[in-house]
Parts: sequence; C-alpha cells; structure tokens
Amino acid sequence: MRWPSARGGGLGVAALTYVAVDYLRNVSPTWHERLQPFLWSLLALIAISRVPFYRHWNAEFRAALPFLASIVFLLSALLFEALSVRFVTAVLGLDWHRTIMAKAISLTSMEAPGKLCSLLYLKVGNVTSDTPPLPDTGQWLLLALNEKLPEAVVEILRAHIIGLHHYLMLFIMLGFSVLFDSVKAPGLGLGARYIFTMGIGRLLRAITFVSTILPSARPWCASARFIVPGHPHPWAQKYYVPYASDANAIRQVIRKDIAYADIGKYPGDYRPDWGSMSFLIDFLRPTSSEGASWYSLLKKAGGGCNDLLYSGHMLVAVLTAMAWTEAYGGLSSALIWVLVMHSAQREIRERHHYTVDCVVAIYVGILLWKMTGFLWSAKDGTRDSRLSKLDKIQGRLLQAAKDSDMDEVRELLKDVELGSQESQNKGPSRIMWLFACGTVFFSLTIVILAFTHTSDG
Repeated sequence: MRWPSARGGGLGVAALTYVAVDYLRNVSPTWHERLQPFLWSLLALIAISRVPFYRHWNAEFRAALPFLASIVFLLSALLFEALSVRFVTAVLGLDWHRTIMAKAISLTSMEAPGKLCSLLYLKVGNVTSDTPPLPDTGQWLLLALNEKLPEAVVEILRAHIIGLHHYLMLFIMLGFSVLFDSVKAPGLGLGARYIFTMGIGRLLRAITFVSTILPSARPWCASARFIVPGHPHPWAQKYYVPYASDANAIRQVIRKDIAYADIGKYPGDYRPDWGSMSFLIDFLRPTSSEGASWYSLLKKAGGGCNDLLYSGHMLVAVLTAMAWTEAYGGLSSALIWVLVMHSAQREIRERHHYTVDCVVAIYVGILLWKMTGFLWSAKDGTRDSRLSKLDKIQGRLLQAAKDSDMDEVRELLKDVELGSQESQNKGPSRIMWLFACGTVFFSLTIVILAFTHTSDG
C-alpha cells in the first residue's frame, strides 16, 4: 500500500478536529451543541472561499457524468440491499430469530448464591426457538483481553469514538480538499470512484447474506426491529423446515435431491393490494399493522439483523481509509486506519457483527478499491499526456533531428509542454462558473441535509 506524503497537514488536522468535536456529544453535550455548528460553518465558508481560485473546473465538468451515474448505481444497490435485509429476517419468521429465553426462575429467595442457573428452552407457539448465535472466537478474545488489560485501555476500546457518519464526513472533507490542491483533481472523479466502489460492495454484500442466512449475534434483534409474521414463509416451510434439524430427513433430501416431505396446509400471509408492486409481498412479508404501502416499509429500512458475512459499516470505513491513503497519505491516513481497527473491534465487542464479517469487509474493501482506479487515480496524468503527444510527433521529431534542425526540435517540444499546461492555465468560462457554484451549493446542501435529518448519513 502506498503512503504518499501529506501536503501541509491542514486537512488531517481538520479531520481529527471534526472527530474530536463530535465526540464531545458523549463528554459534554453542551459544548458539542455549540462547537459542532461552528465547525461545520467554518469548514463550509473556507471551502467556498477557495472556489474562485480553483483551476480544474473543466476536469470537474468531465467527471460530473460518471459521478451522477455512480450515485444512481449506489442508490439502486442500496434499494436491493434494503429489500434483502428485510427478506432474510422475514422469510424464516420471528419465531426462528427469537432469543432462547430462560424459563422463569425466581431469584428472590437467593438460597444458593453461587449456584449457576440452567437455561431451559421457551416454547413459542408450536415452534421451539433454538437458534443461538454462532460461536465467535473474536468475541472470546475481546472478553479475555478485558480481564488482562488495564481498565483505562478497556474503556478506550469500548468508547464510541467514531461511527459511520464520521467516515462519510471524512471522505467529504477529502473530496472538497481538491479546492486547496491537497488532493489531485477532479474531486468529482474521486467521489465517483468512492461511490461506485461502495455500490459494488453493497451489491456483493446483499448477494452474499441473502444466499445463506446466519443467526444474528444479537438474538433479540429481529423482534426489536421488525414486525413480521412469527411463522416461516411458505418457501421456508416447504424447503427448509422439514429438513432443518432431523438428520434422517437431511440424508433423505440429499439422496433424493427433491423436497419430498408433505407439509400439509400451512398458515398463509397477509396480502395487501399493492398493485403492480404486489410481487414484493413475498419478500417484505407485511402485516396488517404496517402493510399500507410497500414504500413505507422501505422508508423505515435501517440496520438489519441477519445481513451478515461482511459488515456494511466496516466497508464504508475501509473505503474511506483507502481513499485517504491513496489521495492524501501521511500520518492522518495512518490514524484513520487505527480508527478503522477500533471500529472493527467495537462491532465485534457490541455484537453487531461476527468477527468474520469485519475481516471479510476489510479485505473486500481493499480489493474493490484497487479494482476501480480507472475512475480516479492519485497518479499524475500529465506524464502520460506528454508521452502520448510525443508519440504523435515522433516522426517529425526524428526527421528534424536527422536534419540537425534544432529550432524545429525546440518548437515541437515547446508545443508538447504548452499543450500539457493549456488546460490548467485556461480560465473558467461563464458556464464553468455556473457549474462551479451549482456544484458547491448542491454538494454542501445535500451534506447538511443528510447529516441533520438522518441518524447515520
């Protein structure tokens, strides 16, 4: 991984200041309410003040279409992910996801203070809820470290220092830093690469977790977040339930390679009239209390319970770190990677994800970022442009050299040099000024609305 030298260091200081000020919400909410709007306003004003001096609006204009296309692709991937997140929980019914509860044992008498209580399964309707979380050695390791490390270190590991919206904001700051020549232009090209890479990652993530459904590391999650029927969907009742735990049935279905069990009459689902979108009923499984509109269900889409195998939050964190490492580098990039590792252990510690989810998200994010360099790269394209122009005039240059015409050689080389600088020195036209003002205003407005009206950006 390349670690270029950071220019100056102002961007790194601004990024760490943002994270520190936002952490004040946990330490001093009063100071956080005062300082955060001030910091946001200050950063926005500084960015706006640099717009007249930015020389690369032509490059930004060329990158605008890929940027918008990347946004459309990401929104499509997020829509598919939202459908999949609800489907993997709804298809098996709430009974499959419910926590293994202990039979009510009175602890008021406390007759045997040190005695361990044995847990008994709780019957839910006609289904015994027996879906414990998977064994996770990463969780074991963190619990063991809690016993070995100093209390201050453990509290730092537990602290909510940085979250999803911080990583998104750090990338937005990185994109706007092209105005200060801290990062190679165009900023919209960098944004297009980030958004497109995230879209690919979210699409692959949805395909992954919808392929094999894993039990949540938080068994109460489904009941707390979703209102879906308790019984399995007819698909699961036919193809999964008869062969879920009976060893003989599993052997038979492997031998016959057909769903042979007679499941009889199974309970049906509530089916509202959604018109042309009625095909979503089998995937979203609405109930009478919230089935008025498919749109209202998707609008409430948030974090899932069984969207596992790799973490979406960690994917965003890794992509932000990769973008900083390639575009800016320096000590601030190393610190962001430290924060990524802190986020990973906290995801595991708080059981939002299994350890494997975080490990896979890290290497998938790195590999995906490496694959999308065609949209934007920190490498200087001037050298390639000069080589291309030299290749075009190679014949004339060789002929002038054979004729010992040094004036012609100088003139040809001067044309190559001036051609590479022409686009940078050319001032923006009126259309470019309108594009510049519209881009900055639109971007800042969307950023402010996203971070003030959503919980995680």
